[in-house]
Amino acid sequence: MKWLVKSRIQRLMAMIPDPFSYEAYYLMQRTFGGLRRVNPEQKLNAAVELWDLIVKNGRDPKDKVFFEVGTGRIPMMPLAYWLMGAEKVITLDLNPYFRETLFMEALSYMSKHRAQVEELFGDRVDPDRFTLLISEIEQGHLAARDYLELCCIEYLAPADAAETTLPNNSVDFHTSYAVFEHINSSVLRSILREALRILKHDGFCVHKIDYSDHFSHSDKTISGINFLQYDDSAWSKYAGNRYMYMNRLLHDDYLGLFDETGFKLFDVRTEVNEELGELLGSPTFSLDKKFRDKAIENILTQESWILGVSNSALPMGIEI
Repeated sequence: MKWLVKSRIQRLMAMIPDPFSYEAYYLMQRTFGGLRRVNPEQKLNAAVELWDLIVKNGRDPKDKVFFEVGTGRIPMMPLAYWLMGAEKVITLDLNPYFRETLFMEALSYMSKHRAQVEELFGDRVDPDRFTLLISEIEQGHLAARDYLELCCIEYLAPADAAETTLPNNSVDFHTSYAVFEHINSSVLRSILREALRILKHDGFCVHKIDYSDHFSHSDKTISGINFLQYDDSAWSKYAGNRYMYMNRLLHDDYLGLFDETGFKLFDVRTEVNEELGELLGSPTFSLDKKFRDKAIENILTQESWILGVSNSALPMGIEI
């Protein structure tokens, strides 16, 4: 689907009053979009990647409490954390996107592709937990919410990650995956301050951020920096709605947010698409003035992992 058509449909869907808007958009995605077939492997792989980053930076995630910003429609990353040994996962979403039907289809996929999923986890998986989960799926007598309870997942929605009501120092890992780019900077600032409050003294924040134009994910005729051509007013007309809001913050903007809210970053990993440099020199492409003073590497950075701790507490074994 071409991005301008998708943008128009999303804007129309966003104009429908709640809760009918959520239902209409879901049905559209289920009929024509990426929800026609459920394959949870991408999110399972993402959870493994996040888990490994924690391990590489000196902490054992087993028997720890995870907090996830942005559940989405299927809480597969929380389920994966539990399968790998997490004590509990609190997953929170501003919008009630969770769909029990999709979750059950994802579980069914895991059962039908058991060997493939086991290989994906490797030696990270807790074999007893994995066997228990697959057994329950095969018996088929549990509802979706029962699986959340079984896997020690607490789902909160609608809820505000900037005001969680969780106790101080109650979370080991504050995480998100391709969520922060959909939140405006002032709210992100509040979320990060709240993260500092609820994180334990030696807790990590671990966040994957996708800086690319998300319309380019489904429309290969445009690039990952397509949206940097537009001023704020023009871009708001295309994506200023709940279904495709993108804050268009770049890598240095996020580093600044983490710093000013009190985080010390100890591991930052970026993916830079050098090929986009050719587009920047093209007469058919012009950055909006908002982005013209940005360093080229910031423009070309398409995603990153950012790991940090409170300025007042650095984990043992980590040098900055």
